[in-house]
Amino acid sequence: MSGTMAPPSDALVFFGATGDLAHKKVFPALQAMVKRGHLDVPVIGVAKAGWDLDQLKARARHSLEAHGGVDGVAFDKLCALLRYVDGDYADPATFDLLRQTLGSAKRPLHYLAIPTSLSSTVVGQLGRSGCARGGRVVAEKPFGRDLASAQALNRSLLAVFPEPDVFRIDHYLGKEAVQNLLYFRFSNSLFEPIWNRNYIDSVQITMAESVGVEGRGSFYDQTGAVRDVIENHLLQVTACLAMDAPLRGHPEAMRDEKARVLEAVTPLGPDSVVRGQFRGYREEPGVAFDSQIETFAAVRLQIDNWRWAGVPFYIRAGKCLPVSCTEVLVELKAPPCAAFGERMEHPNYVRFRLGPDVAIALGVRSKAPGEAMVGQEVELLATRGIGVEMAAYERLLGDAMRGDPTLFAREDAIEAEWRIVDAILTSATPPHEYQPGTWGPVEADRLIEHPGGWANPFDTRTVS
Repeated sequence: MSGTMAPPSDALVFFGATGDLAHKKVFPALQAMVKRGHLDVPVIGVAKAGWDLDQLKARARHSLEAHGGVDGVAFDKLCALLRYVDGDYADPATFDLLRQTLGSAKRPLHYLAIPTSLSSTVVGQLGRSGCARGGRVVAEKPFGRDLASAQALNRSLLAVFPEPDVFRIDHYLGKEAVQNLLYFRFSNSLFEPIWNRNYIDSVQITMAESVGVEGRGSFYDQTGAVRDVIENHLLQVTACLAMDAPLRGHPEAMRDEKARVLEAVTPLGPDSVVRGQFRGYREEPGVAFDSQIETFAAVRLQIDNWRWAGVPFYIRAGKCLPVSCTEVLVELKAPPCAAFGERMEHPNYVRFRLGPDVAIALGVRSKAPGEAMVGQEVELLATRGIGVEMAAYERLLGDAMRGDPTLFAREDAIEAEWRIVDAILTSATPPHEYQPGTWGPVEADRLIEHPGGWANPFDTRTVS
């Protein structure tokens, strides 16, 4: 995006340097940035582990061996940039040492790859020590646990950093497939005339995971599907699907339109959600024996604006489902009359496969070969497969270093997301049990108002 932005950051500090997120995502992103020539400033890891710099470099190598591979030249360059500060986040001495380690850096980027509960403490220490002066901060999801905690976290961030220097990261916005969704919508004029309540019957968004909680039971039992992916990832996808076109050229334009459409979503109530829990979840290590946390959630959204009034947006997400994939299905209304006397079982549609493979497809009807004027359903595939792409964290950290906020969630959008789900977070409705390997509890079917029901994505890895 074009527009006037401040000079790039001259140091990168990442808190939680010895943690799981750094191991899985941050170190691979840093090596990729170095390899592309996008990172040539000091990189300072901060954690409380009793480590030294050599141990951090060893951790970085182990991370890369496990997640994408070590590029010898780029890794050596990364190691030359690495610094390490070991200390407690509540101890002012840790941040005094960080200030010394920053040296002459005047515009550091501070990335909080740490639990949200620690963010306010760290940000306060950054302000007290002078490390925040001239800098930026990247706050990692989940951004709070509900509307009240999100607002409190925003207050603590904005007490130290001005809003233009706060980058709230949702890595889903950095995915190539999500970027392609936006590009496809706004770079092809044939869709805009029909992208509204006059032609679209419903929208479905499914995020399915075939795995369970994978040893993270204690974390997941404090989170659940709504907080984990619906409040953030899937509401952001909804915004990408439903927003109006942004004004060209200004970095805030995209965020303005996303916030506007999220604020138009009617808050969810008990009759608009079905929660589920896969059988065996309560036997997972770290999970309470009587846990009421959902591992599956389905919701029905309504957007109260001129474009979308009356069009239901159905969202579901769950673990231990038949496949792992994320897919959007936009179903169009049937033609007003059947010109050839056919009863059409399935409407036209636009399908976006967002992962693990990528596809954009149009479902249409074409005449079947022969004398009779009868048709058949065909799918026109616009693109498919996984190409060489920039990973989400590499893209987003690079944007934050440059001060480009386009792909980051703004305060008003975050709070709008929490307002949508806030009432159902404390719902006393118990989750319905479902068998692993199925599409969740059968009770979720009641949310779908048209005969076709939920569109279950298939696993493209089994299709030739």
